[in-house]
Amino acid sequence: MFALTGDYNGWIVALSFIISILASYSSLNLVYKISHSRGKAQQGWMAASAFVMGSGIWTMHFIGMIAFHVGVPMSYNIPITLVSIVAAILASYFAFLFSLTKNNSRLRLALGGTIMGAGIVTMHYTGMASMESPTVTITYNYYLWALSAVIAVLVACAALYLFHKFRNSSRAGLSKWSAAALMGVAVCGMHYTGMAAASFWCGSPEIVVQSTPVNLFLLLGVTFTTLAIMIVTWGAIHFDRTVLERMAYSDSLTGLSNRHALSRYFEDELENASFTLFFLDLDRFKVINDTLGHDIGDLLVQEAASRLQTFNDQQSEIFRLGGDEFLLIIKGIEAAEATRVASAILEHIRKPYFLEGNELYITGSIGISSSPEHGTDRSKLLIAADTAMYQAKRQGKNQYFVYNMELDRMASRRMELEKDMQLALTKGQFVNYYQPKWNADTNYPTGFEALLRWKHPVYGTISPDEFIPIAEETGMIVSMTRWVLEQACRDCVQWNEHEPEPLTVSVNLSVKVFDSKNLMDMVLVALERSALPAELLELEITETIVMNNVMDVVSQLKPLQDMGITISMDDFGSGYSSLGSLDLIPFHTLKIDKLFMQQSHSPAKRAVVNTIITLANQLDLQVVAEGVETEQQLDFLKASGCQVMQGFYFSKPMPREQLDEWMAALNRAQIQGIS
Repeated sequence: MFALTGDYNGWIVALSFIISILASYSSLNLVYKISHSRGKAQQGWMAASAFVMGSGIWTMHFIGMIAFHVGVPMSYNIPITLVSIVAAILASYFAFLFSLTKNNSRLRLALGGTIMGAGIVTMHYTGMASMESPTVTITYNYYLWALSAVIAVLVACAALYLFHKFRNSSRAGLSKWSAAALMGVAVCGMHYTGMAAASFWCGSPEIVVQSTPVNLFLLLGVTFTTLAIMIVTWGAIHFDRTVLERMAYSDSLTGLSNRHALSRYFEDELENASFTLFFLDLDRFKVINDTLGHDIGDLLVQEAASRLQTFNDQQSEIFRLGGDEFLLIIKGIEAAEATRVASAILEHIRKPYFLEGNELYITGSIGISSSPEHGTDRSKLLIAADTAMYQAKRQGKNQYFVYNMELDRMASRRMELEKDMQLALTKGQFVNYYQPKWNADTNYPTGFEALLRWKHPVYGTISPDEFIPIAEETGMIVSMTRWVLEQACRDCVQWNEHEPEPLTVSVNLSVKVFDSKNLMDMVLVALERSALPAELLELEITETIVMNNVMDVVSQLKPLQDMGITISMDDFGSGYSSLGSLDLIPFHTLKIDKLFMQQSHSPAKRAVVNTIITLANQLDLQVVAEGVETEQQLDFLKASGCQVMQGFYFSKPMPREQLDEWMAALNRAQIQGIS
């Protein structure tokens, strides 16, 4: 037996190195898909990554063996060769399974690296065992063998570290190619160290030749098959990234990132980072959508999104959450800068929009929450920003509001009230208060307005300004209105038992009542159960309700008017202008909004009040002025021709028992005045 001296074909060695780099780069790209997939999709990408990584390493190893020749013809045992391929692929798969998790650790990386390293060693020496020649025997230098195994484990650990580092990168870059080249050098180093550990012995010197021809068919077949696998893989990644991913993570209307992208952004970009959320909602968007159509609404959303794009940079991301809701996230921003950004956004949003011949003016409301000041949990931060946004709307819209703990307390209280409201009716916690409508000519009430109050067992008396919006939002306002209507009708019948001239009762209606289509049924039941004459009942609605859907409101009010029920427009002058529809709506009374009385010292407000009174007289409508609190306001209204008024000057709202006492005292005073 004598030792054979082998040498390498330099061109084929270079090819093996190139294959190793390409396989490493493909695997780095595929690992991004593993990190950003879930369930079966993640398993599929993991299997694809393991296949590319394992087959790439094996191809480099096999081409490296073809590059080596010892002057003796060699063949390969196909079953053993297949075992070496399977070993590389399985080792890659289990290494990925152990180490490419969201909550990774050095121990898991080391475990995964050991598994992959063992697989590479198994692949390499199984591949060496597949080499067959009747006269050649292979022995190994165990020191070099052990060194190759150590290199394999270190190479695998380094590879998994790079995979973990690039798991959130979907783009090509110099750093990724450098990492692939480093992995290629390491894999080749392991392979050629393993080859150096092998000694080839031959017992028949006569079969040794100076050179052995390269099996070009085998070399090109293996090379092109591997390259084809990589090309198909790159094509799949490109298609997934440019088509499927865009469809899944982009909003089709604006091109902004969507809710799915938001979840990914929190996981990839915001872990252990400080950032601020700006939750933007367009004010009165529904009105524009309903009046001008969804096409204009879509154009408005697109234009608003385009304006928000001016705030997008490397430290921020913009998302459309749906409808007219947007979310801007900025990393590493101070509180003072956050308020400056919010002001700038509002300034951009409120500039005029010119869409399809329409000049539109719209504002926005912004809620702000920050991490870690307001927490680190994604859901809590979004809820905080959303809550702050609604607070901005409640404070008048076209402004921003920064989340605080007081707002959290208010939100908790709101949730408690919403929960308790479900049982408040059945437990008798609601009560009607009544405020008189005063006739300044007769110096006596003409009727009373029913105002709902909630006597909560824990929080005491809850203001309508607090619980009515909750009832509107939850739909409870419909059943509450039914109760108020029936109770008010019963009370009206009782207080009229001792009155020479009948006193009316008025009840406020919500838009939700009109939406429910139950108004007629409510009124008929209330009148029937109380035996109240229809002409003593007055229903009050606001301008906003009218303008929400004029024709539907008219169709529901007209039959009630025909029955003799009085219809009143409440808070006239405070909402959208309904002057053009006054002749279409069956109103009997206009109630001037209390805002005009609060500012009655203003000549402009006085002029508006005089105009409303003149308009009402010309349309043969009664006028009621709300919010009268001083004698000066009383004198002004009387001089302007308004006789019926409401306000604290005459009486605050009072429960039924107190109303009876108040009426008795009023009657005694009138009798004494006559006598």
